[in-house]
Parts: sequence; C-alpha cells; structure tokens
Amino acid sequence: MAARVTHFEIHAENPERAIAFYSKTLGWEFNQWAGQPYWLITTGPADTPGINGGLLPRHGAGPLEGQAVNAFVCTVIVEALDELLTTVPANGGSIALPKMPVPTVGWLAYFKDTEGNIFGAMQNDPRAQ
Repeated sequence: MAARVTHFEIHAENPERAIAFYSKTLGWEFNQWAGQPYWLITTGPADTPGINGGLLPRHGAGPLEGQAVNAFVCTVIVEALDELLTTVPANGGSIALPKMPVPTVGWLAYFKDTEGNIFGAMQNDPRAQ
C-alpha cells in the first residue's frame, strides 16, 4: 500500500504570530487541541481537495541546523510504523525522532530522507498513550 500524505505541521518560534500570519494570509482556521501547545489547522472546507495540519512551538531558539524538526513537515499514514523504522535506515535514510505516542490518535516518528529532508509517519491507533 502506498503511503499518502495526510497531515502537515508548522513549527513556529512564536505560535501566536504564526497563527495571525496564516489566518490573515491564507484564511486558515486554528483551534487549540485539548489545552495542549498544539493547534489544529483547517485549511479549507472538507468537500474540497487538500489536507489539514497542525502548528506547534519550535523547540530551541529558531531553525537551527541539527534540530530534528524545525519547519513544515508532511506526515504519511502507514500500516506498520515499526517496519518503517527498519526500512528507512536500510534505504539510506535515518530516524530523526523515535516512535512516540500521540494519545488517542496513534504512533508517530520522524525520519530524514537521503537528502536530509524530514517527514513524519503515523500509524493510527486510538489506544496509543
């Protein structure tokens, strides 16, 4: 099965400033998720093509080289995240951030491709804690 992009994330030094920018510039809507420092982004109506995303505070003092995640990141849905944790390094990529739970959503990990580009992979699992 092919892995399709299902979600993107924006990592921001100042989330409120970024929210204001994208709201005014692109008309996106932001809703804070369960009191967490994470905002769900609705990029348009559900009946039009496209994907929605999320925004979270960037860890560290800006987009520094060597940070695991610091920009727009696309996430693909996979059936077996543990398999991808083996497959990515075997094909020349690396693990940027190891597997972690996203409570009630699933399991997430971040990878770097052979060019240093970062992408996320999510295995749906509502039991993830």
